[in-house]
Amino acid sequence: MRRNSGYPGHGSKLHLYMMALMIAGTALLSGCAKNHKVKSDFPDMVMEPVDLRVVLVMNNDFRTYTAKPNKKDRIQLGEAQTEALTKAFKGLFSDVNVVYSWQRGGPDADLVITPAVREVQLSSPSDSYQTVFEVWIKYSLDISTADGVPIDSWFLPAYGKTPYSYLFSRSKAIEEATIMALRDTGAKLMLDFFRIPAINGWMQQHFAANEQP
Repeated sequence: MRRNSGYPGHGSKLHLYMMALMIAGTALLSGCAKNHKVKSDFPDMVMEPVDLRVVLVMNNDFRTYTAKPNKKDRIQLGEAQTEALTKAFKGLFSDVNVVYSWQRGGPDADLVITPAVREVQLSSPSDSYQTVFEVWIKYSLDISTADGVPIDSWFLPAYGKTPYSYLFSRSKAIEEATIMALRDTGAKLMLDFFRIPAINGWMQQHFAANEQP
């Protein structure tokens, strides 16, 4: 025989109360995302730079960029990625002028390069069967002449991960994986930038046109 709790509607009221607590808790958690500031400490790139004048446009969105890969994490990426890409391009070219905005008629340049973040993804051990934290960053590089003639828009993916998840706190692991992704960005620039067909073709034409008779 079913026992009566003695309180009409007691079960349904308790259920509604618990549901309200869960909704409130979810709202509270979603409004308290954790910020992870990535340290900007990257080595200078050592290689023989190409003798070209480059304007590197680091606009405000890029310099202050904060990634939102999920509801609970915010990766403050702007300062670190600005330093990482600046050092990479200063390794590639002999003359790099970093500006915050660009208009035609600005500083003399052979190339104008404007990086932008297209997407940032984060995977933690709780998201997958892996035992590491992983970060993917997708960049685009708009490359043009100083006259505004487009040369290419290059897609640059980067990847970084921690060696082991249990060596770090969650925040430290996300920061370390992001730093590895930024180092991967620099390495890919050094290895692949001059292999871009449009860049390679433009450089050949540029140096041929500027050869002394």
